[in-house]
Amino acid sequence: MLSAKQARVCLAVATAVALVGCASGARKPDLTLPAAYEAPAGAAALAPAALDTWWTIFDDPALNALEDGALRDAPDAKTQIARLMEAAATRNSNVLQTYPTGGISGSANYKDTVQIGGPTNSLIPVGGISQNDSISFNPTWELDFLGGLFDARRAARDDYAATRFDAEAARATLAADVADGYFQARGAAIQLDDANESVRIDRELLRVAQVKADRGLGPTSDADRVAGDLAQAVSQADSLTAELHVDQRLLLILVGRGPEPVESLPMSADVPDPPPVPQAVPGDLLQRRPDVREADWKMRAAAIRTKLAKEQIFPNLVLEPAIGLARQVAPGIEYIPPLTFVPQQQTTNTGFWSYGVGLSAPVLDIPRLLQDAKAQGARTEEAVIAYEKAVQSAYGDAENALVRLSADEQRIKVLEDGEARAHRAYDAAKQGYDLGFNDLTTALQAEQTWRGDRSALTAERVQALRRAVQTYKALGGGWAYAATKPATQTQ
Repeated sequence: MLSAKQARVCLAVATAVALVGCASGARKPDLTLPAAYEAPAGAAALAPAALDTWWTIFDDPALNALEDGALRDAPDAKTQIARLMEAAATRNSNVLQTYPTGGISGSANYKDTVQIGGPTNSLIPVGGISQNDSISFNPTWELDFLGGLFDARRAARDDYAATRFDAEAARATLAADVADGYFQARGAAIQLDDANESVRIDRELLRVAQVKADRGLGPTSDADRVAGDLAQAVSQADSLTAELHVDQRLLLILVGRGPEPVESLPMSADVPDPPPVPQAVPGDLLQRRPDVREADWKMRAAAIRTKLAKEQIFPNLVLEPAIGLARQVAPGIEYIPPLTFVPQQQTTNTGFWSYGVGLSAPVLDIPRLLQDAKAQGARTEEAVIAYEKAVQSAYGDAENALVRLSADEQRIKVLEDGEARAHRAYDAAKQGYDLGFNDLTTALQAEQTWRGDRSALTAERVQALRRAVQTYKALGGGWAYAATKPATQTQ
C-alpha cells in the first residue's frame, strides 16, 4: 500500500498529465485577408530590395544623404542599437540560466594560539599555529526530461526576436519621418518663394499704380490698395521664413545633426512629381511589416510560456555533484621510541567527491500553479488577438494609403491644368493693366486666382510626396528586410 506522501506525489503527477492532455495549445490566429486591395491597381512593380530603401525611388541625392546619415547617426537609430544590445544580452543570460549552474567556493583560516597560563601537564601541546584551507566545486544540473528548459530557451529567443522587430519598426518610422520632414521643408521653401514672388509683383504693381496716379491716369486709391497688399505679402514672407527655419532645425535634430546651422541644410524651392502608385499584394504584409512580425513573435513567446506554466506542476529532478580538496595544519606530537614525545606540527591533506539527486514536486502549490497556467493562457489569447489586429491594421493602413495616393495623382493632373490656365489669364490681365486697357481690380483678381491655384497645386504635390512616404512605410518598407530571415507563421 502507498504511503500518504507517495499518494500525494502520484496525485500531483496524475493531475499534471491530465492538465497537459486536455489543454490545447494557443489558438491558431485568423489571418483571412481580401484577395486584393479595394484600390486602383498600382502601376509600378517594386522588388523587395527597392522597398527596403524606398527613399531612393525619389532619385533625390539630398534625401538619400539625409536617410543614410539618420540611420547611422540619429539619436533614435543609436537608441535602437543600444536596445538590441540589451535584448541580446538579456536573451543570452536567460538561455544560460537553463544550463548547469554553480561555482567554486573556498576558505582559508589561520590561527596562532599562545598559552598565557602556567605550564600544563597535558600530553597534547597547547598553543601553536593552526591552519585550515579548503576548496570545492558544487554544480547543480537540472535534468530536462520534460523539455521545460528547452521551452524556456525558445521563449527567451522569441522575446529577442520580438524586440528586434520592434527596433526594425522604429527604424522604418525614422526613415519615414526623415523623408516626411524633408518634403515638408521643401514645401515651406516653395511657399516662401511664392511669397517673395508676390512681394516682387506687388512692388511692381505699386510702382505702376503710383506712376499712373502721379500722371493723373489713375486714382490714388489704387496705389494705396496695392501698398496694403504689399504689406501683407511682406508679412507673409517673414512668417514663412521663420517656418522654414523651424522645419530645417527639426530635420537636423532628427537626423543627428542638431548642432549644425540651418544653412547647412539648404532647401530647393521645388518638388518632384510623386512616384507611381506601387503594386502590392495583401499577403506580403505578413512578412514585410515589422510591427506584424513583432506581434507574431510575441504570440509565439506567449504560447511557449503557456506550455511552461503547465509544466511547472511536474516534479523537478536535479543532480548535485561535488568535488573538493582540504588541507589542515594543527599542533600535535611526535613519538620517538622508546618513550620520547616532542611537539610537532601535523599536516593532513584530503580530497572528496560526492553526488546527490534532488526531487521536488509542488504538491501543495498545484492549485496556485493551475491558476497561473490559466492566467498565462489568457495572456496568450490576448497575444493572438493582438496579432490578428496587427494584421488587419496593416492591411487597412496599406489600402488607405494606396487609395489616397492614387487620388492625389488624379488631383495633381487636374490642378496642373487649372494652374496653367490661371497663369495665362493673369499674364494677359497684367499686360492689359500695364497698357491701360484694364483696371487694377481686374489685374489683382487674376493674380489672386493664379496664386490660389498655384498654392493648391504646390500643397497637393507636397501632400502627394508625403503620402507616398506613408504608403511605402505602410507596405513594410524602410527596414533591413532583406537581411532578416522570414519566419514561418505560427501554426
